Amino acid sequence: MKNYILILMASILAGATNSIAGGGTLITFPALVWVGINPLAANMTNTVALWTGSVTGAWGFKERLSQTKELLKFLTLPSLLGGILGAYLLMITPHKVFNFVVPFLVLFATVILALNDRINKFNLDSEEGREKKSLVFVFILQFLTSLYGGYFAAGIGILMLATLGIAGITDIHTANGIKNVLSLFINITSGLVLLFSGKVVWPFAIILMIGFALGGYLGAKISQKFDSKKVKSFVILWGIILAIVFWIRGV
Repeated sequence: MKNYILILMASILAGATNSIAGGGTLITFPALVWVGINPLAANMTNTVALWTGSVTGAWGFKERLSQTKELLKFLTLPSLLGGILGAYLLMITPHKVFNFVVPFLVLFATVILALNDRINKFNLDSEEGREKKSLVFVFILQFLTSLYGGYFAAGIGILMLATLGIAGITDIHTANGIKNVLSLFINITSGLVLLFSGKVVWPFAIILMIGFALGGYLGAKISQKFDSKKVKSFVILWGIILAIVFWIRGV
């Protein structure tokens, strides 16, 4: 029972973190490993459950989405394709190979999270840069982000915020709303692929779905008042620690 409570609390915190700063998978993924699930199954279980947080997170930002329908339609296809392909690559990845790359994936997601303010500031402030970037480039970036997200979800929110900055979305709350919708597309398609893996731990997946849903909605509602910098700082420190721990375990 205590393991289920731990996963529920971790998923609520992760759902809120995803809405506010991103990087929530850096909380739930190690929590699943902590309760005894192997890293590959933990990642699949986490990915299958993520969609509920995207639904409630997007609902919390619904007022911000009315003016961005065309961009959402444009980025739907690369999100769906990338999510499917990333999940397929995860399914065919041998257990030992995934265990080896986990520390690097965690570290990559942590670095992206740490740099997201600079990335977004550059993209949002550079009007000239935005004019020079074509929608084709934005399409490719979203596909690559979705591919990574289907394989290992940590950090995709930060990558999408950077992509949306290039596309000209200057309001962070609008960008967060779009990010949650596109995350939903990625998570649903990758989750559907992983349903056939036989490695999803369903009791924990259901608990995660509940926690992500609660945390996603709460995070979306309080994001304008919550100190997101402190949350992000904690997640960055946590990610560095995790990368070191997973690397030592894999040596």
